[in-house]
Amino acid sequence: MLSRLGTWAHGIARVSPWTDVYGTARSLIAAATLTTLLASDTATLFRPAAGVPGHPHCDGLAGAGLFCVMDVDVAHPVAIVILVLAASGWRPRLTALPHWWATVSFQASTTIPDGGDQVAAVLTLLLLPLALTDGRAWHWQRPGEVRDEVASLVAWSALLVIRVQVAGIYLQASMAKLGREEWADGTALYYWLGDPLFGVPGWASPLVAPVLAHPVGVTLLTWGAVAVEFALVMGLVARRAARPYLLAAGVLLHGSIAVLMGLGSFSLAMIGALVLFLRPLDVPFALRVKEPIALAARRWRAGVIPRGEPPAAGQREESTREKALQQNQSP
Repeated sequence: MLSRLGTWAHGIARVSPWTDVYGTARSLIAAATLTTLLASDTATLFRPAAGVPGHPHCDGLAGAGLFCVMDVDVAHPVAIVILVLAASGWRPRLTALPHWWATVSFQASTTIPDGGDQVAAVLTLLLLPLALTDGRAWHWQRPGEVRDEVASLVAWSALLVIRVQVAGIYLQASMAKLGREEWADGTALYYWLGDPLFGVPGWASPLVAPVLAHPVGVTLLTWGAVAVEFALVMGLVARRAARPYLLAAGVLLHGSIAVLMGLGSFSLAMIGALVLFLRPLDVPFALRVKEPIALAARRWRAGVIPRGEPPAAGQREESTREKALQQNQSP
């Protein structure tokens, strides 16, 4: 039994978890908090409110947060720089802890955090075992051969915890909705999308209003959202072949929330969570984000590309012919 378990663990450890899948999710989660900070000034994010002892909130563990250990007007740009570096994918091992610190500090200190801020704070903490064991220069790079199987197992274990956490989020969300009369009778989105604060933007109202005005339309929208959330919970045990369809349904759900309700940062955080939940780490997206930059930099340093204007087309053709002649003349 133990021998089989060891063989199974060895097989898992030999597969690298450090792919652009977790990198994409990490960038989305960083972008979620980053967009909030870029779109709002400190007076909006940290303001007095009933029941809140101070602004920013610095009681308890929040007192060790970025927005409490330094002036808010200084911490705001510092957090933006940290999140830009994390979203870019540069040196995940170095940016992992600052990314978590900036995210959890914002969630703990802002006056009105939303669910996306809380999800981002939890996921950046759970991603630490993955990011701290990632020795790549960029989290977009192709993974190399696994040299430390213990680190690989730790990273895979963190992913399992993340998947259970995300499944729990959707289970709680779907079950809680059924406990409310408006969701159970299929009318909840009629009220939400008609709300002057969270409702449909003016440009989309002519398209959505007729659907909300029809009993069948509003019922399908309301129950459809709950059905998708229930289906996403099953992603924890679904076969790999079904996961891409669940991921597409989840992205469509949160994309609709971003467009129709204006909750862009929340949707980015949840899409990042869905990538970790439903996209296997060993099936990379094969994104080419870093390679062209590195190749251009190497050529520039080697002098192949002049530091001024790029060579003209005729010059490139002449250089190619000269290289071909040299190769033909060589012994």
